[in-house]
Amino acid sequence: MKISVVAVGLKMPKWADEACEDYLHRFPSDWKLELKTVKAEDRNTRTIPKVMQAEAERIRAALPKDAIKVIMDERGADPTSTKLAQQINRWGDQGRPIAFIIGGADGIDPGLKAEADFTLRLSSLTLPHAMARVLLLEQIYRSWSLLHNHPYHRA
Repeated sequence: MKISVVAVGLKMPKWADEACEDYLHRFPSDWKLELKTVKAEDRNTRTIPKVMQAEAERIRAALPKDAIKVIMDERGADPTSTKLAQQINRWGDQGRPIAFIIGGADGIDPGLKAEADFTLRLSSLTLPHAMARVLLLEQIYRSWSLLHNHPYHRA
């Protein structure tokens, strides 16, 4: 299975980078997981819609070809970890790469949202982008553990 997390923002706190790297290295070779980061647009020179459009173009360029697009959004579906694992398994059965998309500070361009195959939220709480990256990678790892009966997940 090939999974990408495409996120806006190149610079994250050291703790977040370390946590992301930790989760990325836990996966076996048959689960290829990668974190792709794209540059955030300068908010001082453009309107918010133009910022989101520019970031959307960078995100599109970073997506694997024919990927199942999963937009991370506060208004998305709110599955349990078990349900997310089942959904990832169904997506994996399609033989297409999966791309989870984390937008910039202003969110995700409406045009890119309209292209999504699925919209997912991590929490009802507002999360900083660094925390969202770590939490998403942890949940993808938890999904792997559930699908492979690994003891990491304890119900």
